[in-house]
Amino acid sequence: MLTRKQHELLTFIQSKLEESGISPSFEEMKDALDLKSKSGVHRLISALEERGFIRRLPNRARALEVLKQPDAVAARPKAAAPAAANANTATGVVRGGQASRPAPANPAPANDVVEIPLHGRIAAGVPIEALEDSATLPVPAALLGSGEHYALEVSGDSMVEAGILDGDYALVRRTDTARDGEIVVALVRGEEATLKYLRREDGLVRLDPANAAYEPQIYRPDEVQVQGRLAGLLRRYH
Repeated sequence: MLTRKQHELLTFIQSKLEESGISPSFEEMKDALDLKSKSGVHRLISALEERGFIRRLPNRARALEVLKQPDAVAARPKAAAPAAANANTATGVVRGGQASRPAPANPAPANDVVEIPLHGRIAAGVPIEALEDSATLPVPAALLGSGEHYALEVSGDSMVEAGILDGDYALVRRTDTARDGEIVVALVRGEEATLKYLRREDGLVRLDPANAAYEPQIYRPDEVQVQGRLAGLLRRYH
């Protein structure tokens, strides 16, 4: 037995699959169900998954597959027709003055993009608090390599000389190690995160900007924790 919202979401997902071959985004589902946040969508999807109505294909965005419909939907009467007539129906033969249409098949879920966690805004200038409310960001699979990834929205201009602009999405491969000269997400003193070049010298850690207007930030090794290496950038033009 599904709740009203679960039933509405399942129906919406199915209609989107039939219409475009791509299951709806979390933002579309939130708006369609008039929910206040995407966390409500996550809970509904998890409930439908637990009940066996849908399944999520791993490492793919918009990859929800409808496995079954509620009894009330599945039990809707279907037009009966002899086998010979069914063959004609598939080609759109006109019967009784109306052109019959074949039932739409469930398209295969799209796999050209992947959904990765989007963890708020990260400073490319003075460090700010990162890892805010969790959401997801659809990213072309070609931009990512192996491993686990997440995204952070860039705030500031201290990495402009590296081609990283305010408002870009930094695509980050999750890791706690990095070599000198790599651009990393560094958690400073366990509270604030920043995107910088990582360098080590004289027993200290230096986080270098890519903007001559900014000074390097120098910390003790125990004050800096690498949380990922920059794997790519995603930029939206308005």
